[in-house]
Amino acid sequence: MKKTIIISALALCFSVVTLHAETSIKTLTNYQPTSKVKVSPFCVSIAKGDFETVKKLVELGTDVNQKSEGMTPVMYAAKYNRTDILKLLIANGANLKAKSDKGMTAIKYAELHKAHDAKAILEEAMKK
Repeated sequence: MKKTIIISALALCFSVVTLHAETSIKTLTNYQPTSKVKVSPFCVSIAKGDFETVKKLVELGTDVNQKSEGMTPVMYAAKYNRTDILKLLIANGANLKAKSDKGMTAIKYAELHKAHDAKAILEEAMKK
């Protein structure tokens, strides 16, 4: 009698697992990936440290103060300690006093992410 109950319980478990697996597979085939964060290609290039792409985009007229996901390009450069890109943005008129949607400046992002070199460049540029 015990064996019958145990076997019945195991059979029930396997049928539930199989049913769930089939449902999961059907759900995955209908999966449509979506991205909620849409950072501009310009800011992605800055975050990755792709100096040549950033330089080319600036030469083509990309706005160095256009926010992406609430942050300016200078903030991305400061956050990721991209000093060469930061200098390029400053030379092309980046607003160093702009605030993000969270109310922080580029210097604050540099401080939060321990980007000491970027912070030093920003402080020097702010003195001018």
